[in-house]
Amino acid sequence: MIQVDAALEKILSSINKIGDEDISIANALGRVLAEDLISRVDHPPNRVSAMDGYAVRSKDINSPPPVRLKQVGESSAGNRFNGLLKELQTIRIFTGARIPENADTIIIQENVIKEKEHILIQKTEVPGKYIRQSGLDFKKGDVLLKSGTRLNFRNIALIAAMNIAWIKVTRKPRIAIFSSGSELVYPGDEIGPDQIISSNSIGLSALIEASGGSPINLGIAIDDMSIIRQKLSNLMNVDLLVTIGGASVGDYDLIRRILGEAKNKIKISRVAMRPGKPLIFGKLQGIPILGLPGNPVSAGVTAILYLVPAINKLVGSDNYQNPIESAITTINLEKNDSRQDYLRAKLSRKKNGELSATPFNYQDSSMLLNFAKAECLIIRAPFAKALKKGNRVKIIRLDYFS
Repeated sequence: MIQVDAALEKILSSINKIGDEDISIANALGRVLAEDLISRVDHPPNRVSAMDGYAVRSKDINSPPPVRLKQVGESSAGNRFNGLLKELQTIRIFTGARIPENADTIIIQENVIKEKEHILIQKTEVPGKYIRQSGLDFKKGDVLLKSGTRLNFRNIALIAAMNIAWIKVTRKPRIAIFSSGSELVYPGDEIGPDQIISSNSIGLSALIEASGGSPINLGIAIDDMSIIRQKLSNLMNVDLLVTIGGASVGDYDLIRRILGEAKNKIKISRVAMRPGKPLIFGKLQGIPILGLPGNPVSAGVTAILYLVPAINKLVGSDNYQNPIESAITTINLEKNDSRQDYLRAKLSRKKNGELSATPFNYQDSSMLLNFAKAECLIIRAPFAKALKKGNRVKIIRLDYFS
């Protein structure tokens, strides 16, 4: 039985980044860059005002206030003032508007009294005040985003400001999902006396999509070797196969038996963790296959720990691992056995701002309701000693996977 970290390392070392495609930045949310992005422009492109007010020459406001200047025009964003300021002249200027070449100071409107064609400056400013220089934010030729960055809305706004409309990203990995079990039916179907709803494939499809993949649901197969083989025989253009159920060692756990046949390779068969010990990783027809347990919580936890990092590796993300944080446990925790434990827990914030975590009383791997309510997983290492409440524990926050 392999440890959690070793299992993850073995899975990631067996997976390679897939190919790229060009897309519009309008469709880039959540995608992973496959190239460094270099700005095509200075930002801002010209000297502009940071405030509404008046553009002046500092040498015209050297005397003590009030200073009287003649207004000879205005400059607004997209409509600059054409020309230069002469002695004791000013223009009205608005935020984001281009500044005349020989102006070097902005007087904010709050410090000005307006008189027909003149203004009275009540408070002067130092030269350069409230002026955004050309290229203040970034300059043409600057590398602003690196390959491997997963794009959020802020990145996309930056790319647009760089004057880039199309980008190269890793294509979405095609991930096939296959459920096995004679007891399974889809939501909305008639439920027989010995059947249950197949919830895992629906939930994992959503997780795959949220993680940047394209799920392909291969459906449900009853516990029959020939039917399962047929389902798995035509895996075209698939980057990863995820099976649900059939990963344990029972008489009806057939996925494990099929993977044990000739030409298929099992690299992982059990992991020292709870929930999720019966986990499989190997290759089927040369395609990486991740076999998850059938219990809903086991499937969900193992998907977070192994499937999400595998997707990150496929798309070339610069960060494969799930972020680990810490919180204060609100209850005493018992000593742990040889398996790494992932306790489903609620989060709250103490008055001092620290996170605290409260595990659910029941940690059964079939209890989907508690898993849905959980906000984090508390990580308990193998053979961890008993821990008094008020001590710090490692957690994985579940809101990252919504």
